Amino acid sequence: MQGAFRRNAVPWLIVAPFAFVLAFPFYWMVITSFKKTTELYRLDRAPFWWHDGLTLANITDLFQHTQYPRWLFNTTLIAVVVVIITLVLSLPAGYALARLSGRWGQSLGVGIFLTYLIPPTLLFLPLSRVIADLGLHDRLASLMLVYPSFTVPFSTWLLMGFFKTIPRELEEAALVDGASRIKALTRIVFPVSLPGILTVVIFTFSLVFNEFIYAITFISSASNRTVSAGVPTDLIRGDLVLWGSIMAATLIPSSPLTLLYNAFLNRFIAGFTGGAFR
Repeated sequence: MQGAFRRNAVPWLIVAPFAFVLAFPFYWMVITSFKKTTELYRLDRAPFWWHDGLTLANITDLFQHTQYPRWLFNTTLIAVVVVIITLVLSLPAGYALARLSGRWGQSLGVGIFLTYLIPPTLLFLPLSRVIADLGLHDRLASLMLVYPSFTVPFSTWLLMGFFKTIPRELEEAALVDGASRIKALTRIVFPVSLPGILTVVIFTFSLVFNEFIYAITFISSASNRTVSAGVPTDLIRGDLVLWGSIMAATLIPSSPLTLLYNAFLNRFIAGFTGGAFR
């Protein structure tokens, strides 16, 4: 009995601190989002709960007196376009590299992944010149063009490892039955690769919603900003920091992303570890 208790208690003792650290930011965002502004600045009140009741004023102010709805729309539109571009480019590239025999496939895959590791702080200067020459400054198209430059390399490398775990015999059987190479990909390979594809979609959405450097560099007008750039620039007004609205602004997009991660957690892990043991 004691041995079973220890086996169950030890994992909980290890996991509990990590769960607390990871869940606390969401708890803090919820508390602050629905807390009255007067209570936020009272030092005699414990900051971990509501003492003067809940309020929707922070969320109402966010949607009625700021351009936050526009920022949400811009970010979602950019994310959808970037996801489509990433899948269109990385799916065939990952498949081709996975099926390329010899060392060339692995070497090219690693080389493509290394481009993802270049920090954005080094790339935004030459990319800003490209955006200026194309006349895309202060346009959403600039971010739609730039973001795939680092979503495609990572997604290609990720899908390459996942495609390697799919037996060639499945495709060969489809080809023997009369299917073309394209039909074998769309009917056999891609459905089996759904965990890897979902991983790419979740990763791309998260990156677009979190990216700040390119969003603040290439977009100057408030109406064209994304959430990551609009919240710190427009909700901090001199020495007045709208903490309630800021927390609500971060809670709204992070909640569906969190639910998306949890809903597809098993497939997300399978996508990341698909080629780990190949």
